[in-house]
Amino acid sequence: MALFLKIDPEKPDEEKLAEAVRILLEGGVTAFPTETFYGLGADARNEEAVEKIFRIKGRNFRNPLSVIVANDREVIPLVEEIPATAEILMQTFWPGPLTLIFRAAPSVSSRLTGGTGKIGIRVSSHPVARLLAAALSGPLTATSANLSGGPECSSADAVIRTLGDLPDAVIDGGPTPGGAGSTILDVTVSPPRILREGAIPGVLIRDALRTR
Repeated sequence: MALFLKIDPEKPDEEKLAEAVRILLEGGVTAFPTETFYGLGADARNEEAVEKIFRIKGRNFRNPLSVIVANDREVIPLVEEIPATAEILMQTFWPGPLTLIFRAAPSVSSRLTGGTGKIGIRVSSHPVARLLAAALSGPLTATSANLSGGPECSSADAVIRTLGDLPDAVIDGGPTPGGAGSTILDVTVSPPRILREGAIPGVLIRDALRTR
């Protein structure tokens, strides 16, 4: 049975957070709230844990997985370079629902890149997601907590109805906004290309790049 951890995003319980992090460090999978929907988290440095994510979701192993990091500095070891346009977007929209696609560092597992040589990264604006990534001291997978191709979940109850006991833990941080997922932007090309327009409209991204 999945461990159920109710955590107030405004006043996070340190003991419950520590329990969630322990599960992640031991190779477990934890569902957690983000600024868009609930995500399914594993220690992205642990290939076996990442493979669990694919099995839980019924996801094709050729599809890449994006990650959440605690801050801008955590991006550096994961990528070959940070283009100037990416720096502008990171300063403007992070923390927030913007996933940037970088060229992955050689050390990044192909399970995350899906063999593309690229990795999607964002800094979440949700307190629980950021605290998890910070306590993990490394990247946390950020795929949606749902069955592949199915509707996203905006509550812990919806996660449990959808995934049952497949995750090792579910953090109930209250309802998430839902609506659109994160905007996905490829910064390996010039100009950057929007792969999915989501919570941050493309016009705001274009304006940010035009005014800097």
